[in-house]
Amino acid sequence: MIQFSAVKVFSSTLARDREVMGERISQWLREHPELTPVETEVTQTSDREYHCLTVTLFLQGDVTKLLGERPSTVLPVRPTASGRTVVPTSRR
Repeated sequence: MIQFSAVKVFSSTLARDREVMGERISQWLREHPELTPVETEVTQTSDREYHCLTVTLFLQGDVTKLLGERPSTVLPVRPTASGRTVVPTSRR
C-alpha cells in the first residue's frame, strides 16, 4: 500500500487547457517542493461532445502549506491505525 499525505487533482475538458496541463502540473510542483509525488493516475473520459483529462497526484510531505489553497483542489489526508485513509470533507 502506497503511503501518501495529500491528493492533488488537475482536470480539464477544454482542448487548450489540456494542451498546457503538463506545464500547470510542473509549475504547481515547483511551487510545492515540500511535496513529492509517490503515485500518479491519469484518467480520460469522454462523451459525444467533451473529452476530460484528469491527472491525480498522490503526494508525500508536509501538507501545512496546502491548507491555504482552495479546498476543492487539494486534499490533505491521514492514515488511521486500521490502515484506512481519511480524507477530510471540510476545513475549519
